[in-house]
Amino acid sequence: MSKDRLAHNVFFKLKDATPAKVQELVDACKKYLNVQPGIVFFAAGPLCAELDREVNDRDWHVGLHLVFVDKAAHDAYQDDPTHKKFIDENKPTWAGVRVFDSYV
Repeated sequence: MSKDRLAHNVFFKLKDATPAKVQELVDACKKYLNVQPGIVFFAAGPLCAELDREVNDRDWHVGLHLVFVDKAAHDAYQDDPTHKKFIDENKPTWAGVRVFDSYV
């Protein structure tokens, strides 16, 4: 098993992408997903509308970026009750979710 840090990046596409709904999801990320042990970096925010090059993937509204000390911390986060509460409360607002995990 690798001891490398693990980056967990999640991109949410909302059913209602009004600025207020985008901010609600950003706020929920900050409330529920920055409290688990093993997180060394956390950020959540909206798509940067000013960056619109051909290579920019723009099919999402809120990005969540976490780096964990290792894969074990990530795995514990997935089972954390606060993470599960975030999903239960916010999943109905999602039109789609894409997850990208990598060792860093």
